[in-house]
Amino acid sequence: MEKGLTSSEANLELRKHGYNELAGSKPKNLLRIALEVIKEPMFLLLLTCSVLYILLGDYREGIILMSTILIIIFITFYQYQKTEKALEALKRLSSPRVLVIRDGQEKRISGREVVPGDLMILNEGDRVGADGIVLKSQNLTIDESLLTGESVPVQKFNYSELSHQSGQLFSGTLVIQGKGISRVTETGMKTQFGRIGASLQSIEQGQTRLQKEMKVFIRVVFLIGLGLSIMVVIAFYLAKGNFIQSLLNGLAAAMAILPEEFPVVLTVFMALGAWRLSKIDVLTRKPAAIENLGSATVLCSDKTGTITQNKMHVVQVYNGTETVSKAAFNLNRIKVYPLIRTAAMACNEDSIDPMEKAIIESLESFESGPPAFDQFEKEYSLSKDLLAMTIVRRRGDSLFASSKGAPEAIFDLCKMVPKQKQKYISVVNDLAEKGYRILGVASATVQDGKMPKGQSDFAFQFEGLLALEDPIRPEVPEAVRLCKNAGVKVMMITGDFPATARSIGSQIGLSHTGNILTGEDIRKMTDEQLSEIITNVTIFARVMPEQKLRIVKALQKNGEVVAMTGDGVNDAPALKAADIGIAMGKKGTDVAREASSMVLLDDNFASIVSSIRAGRRIFDNLQKAMSYIMAIHVPIVGLTLLPAFFSNIPLLLMPLHIVFMELLIDPSCSIAFEYEQEEKDVMSRRPRNPKEKFFGVHRILWSVFKGIILLAMVLTIYFLTVREGHTEGETRAITFSTLIIGNLALILSSLSNTRSFIAVFSERNYAVIIILIVAMIVLFSAISVPAMQNIFAFEFPGYTHFITSVIGASFILLILETVKYFATKRVTDSGKLGKSSSN
Repeated sequence: MEKGLTSSEANLELRKHGYNELAGSKPKNLLRIALEVIKEPMFLLLLTCSVLYILLGDYREGIILMSTILIIIFITFYQYQKTEKALEALKRLSSPRVLVIRDGQEKRISGREVVPGDLMILNEGDRVGADGIVLKSQNLTIDESLLTGESVPVQKFNYSELSHQSGQLFSGTLVIQGKGISRVTETGMKTQFGRIGASLQSIEQGQTRLQKEMKVFIRVVFLIGLGLSIMVVIAFYLAKGNFIQSLLNGLAAAMAILPEEFPVVLTVFMALGAWRLSKIDVLTRKPAAIENLGSATVLCSDKTGTITQNKMHVVQVYNGTETVSKAAFNLNRIKVYPLIRTAAMACNEDSIDPMEKAIIESLESFESGPPAFDQFEKEYSLSKDLLAMTIVRRRGDSLFASSKGAPEAIFDLCKMVPKQKQKYISVVNDLAEKGYRILGVASATVQDGKMPKGQSDFAFQFEGLLALEDPIRPEVPEAVRLCKNAGVKVMMITGDFPATARSIGSQIGLSHTGNILTGEDIRKMTDEQLSEIITNVTIFARVMPEQKLRIVKALQKNGEVVAMTGDGVNDAPALKAADIGIAMGKKGTDVAREASSMVLLDDNFASIVSSIRAGRRIFDNLQKAMSYIMAIHVPIVGLTLLPAFFSNIPLLLMPLHIVFMELLIDPSCSIAFEYEQEEKDVMSRRPRNPKEKFFGVHRILWSVFKGIILLAMVLTIYFLTVREGHTEGETRAITFSTLIIGNLALILSSLSNTRSFIAVFSERNYAVIIILIVAMIVLFSAISVPAMQNIFAFEFPGYTHFITSVIGASFILLILETVKYFATKRVTDSGKLGKSSSN
């Protein structure tokens, strides 16, 4: 065993099993990604519109749209490269430098060259290079939180068939105390790390509901637009016989029908949404997460490092007669200090063990600075047979032994009689029910300076018990309450023990009626049974990584939109599979961050609530913007098609007029609507129904209704203008001005579903105000400046003729605001009725 493998044996194993690294899928090249983008209907829409602009001679607009195509390809490629980094991070983490025995000599090699059969030498601070079994151990303590989610380190002992679990080591875990020798059993994709990597590769992230719906909607509109454009060309040619004019009118109809603003608005909203979230320390890696935030129905949270601080604290002390809580430590210094100092003397000064660090920090709070440790003499390490460790220190001419460990082990060291032991066991049980980690503490004096052979040979005196916990983050309870108010169910998923999970759940306000579901329970269930029972569970304990993924999928099967938070490697598959994967930025691993769609830069649980609020606002405003686009296209399409079917109506909207409208529509819906404040009920209503369509029938009909009202008003003023005997140029100028002014009224009314248009000014939506001012300046310039009149084919009719346009726009605003008022009142009244009936 001491010689390990020879170099030739290691080479044979390397050829047989391959390098100790994770296999990555073959990366896509730029051409393959570009071909995938070209198949998208959104791409075809942009390409069609850019070609139309170029055919119409508007080269600048055509080139801009062509440029957006290249930008979309670049963004797609960039996002793909980012997701590939998840596997790269796993490779780096699973391939540290490893100290092995080769040819009978200690040799440090690259982690990727480790093979099954190698002997690894492990020291404090080393990262385990591959899965293996323990052959020799001396107080070997491993931090496995990356894989299991448990915050407390695990003691490892020599491997045997009877206690194989405590003798196994896993790649990527960290040695925080002691030393040992391990034989490698699995490398590469066969390790626990490798299985997680394989599950990440197998998880396919589908398109969001909005992306799927947008595809179908644009495809339908594209086909309708193409058919209508051909009909317009034929009808116009048959009516007027001018083919060039017919083709021009057909192209104008195509531009009017095709909602090329949709991809622009969606891109702008997601980009600005990501920027807004970054202001609250939330990094958005995948824009689709912003869409899903507003409809999240379940928030699955890891415990360690997410709900808790991932840092142990001494919270209660039992000194043999009474229990003292942390808040009363200073008031009870005489009762608490001796016990904590004894426990600290049983710790290594520079320990990285979280429990030992907590004890030392507790002592520092009493001594107002780094504690003065007595001179170290000898350490008796923890073993499988005795779960306690003892350190002997010298103070002057005297030797003192300090011991800490499992309470039962300390009771045995103190040679307690059963009656005395039972008294302390009841205290241990009371503390354990609160989810605390408990350590017993004892001390002894070394007689005549002679060191005993073993810990059992000391004449130990029982000092008391220490209760430690990983405390919750202070902001979590309020964040959980806000989630409940917003209709978002919070679930805690942890690898910790049920008692600990129950205690943490109670502290943060999670209801856990019935039994807590454990990993063992989940293992025995089918996917169908899990989906059925999961609706009544809020806390999961002792859960393995693959089971977290099963939980997420079971929730999604039930129609839930799942947000999942986490920070460890064990969370990565569930983070990637969730609709919204949220990783911790500070304490989270690279694997978790790269597998997630969002990263909390400040590790603040409350930022999740702020993200949900922002997501709902963004989605609301996006719906309003899309609804406005559909509405404004109705009068544009109507005014474009009428001349084709009625020979007595002149060409009212030329392609240039439509381009001008687009220049007004684009910033309105992509900036003004995005800038609009959130609705008042944004965090007191239920999440958006995942099955509810973005372009629902009700929303489409309401948009068409608004568009028809505007079209009717414009046509009314057109016919009034014709009756007054205006020239064709003057009629076109008045009609176009009416459309623009009416469009501004439509924008003002569409900005909010619950507030009046006056709120736009009182809440200082500067984007809208600027757009209104610029639109009116450009409009009056086009009507009154001769050079602009020639470009737009206008003739100046006099300013008084625009009074009817303003009156008509005001009438539209009055109608829409009245309908909005009664609709809002009806929803409010039904909400009150629902609350009173539930009470």
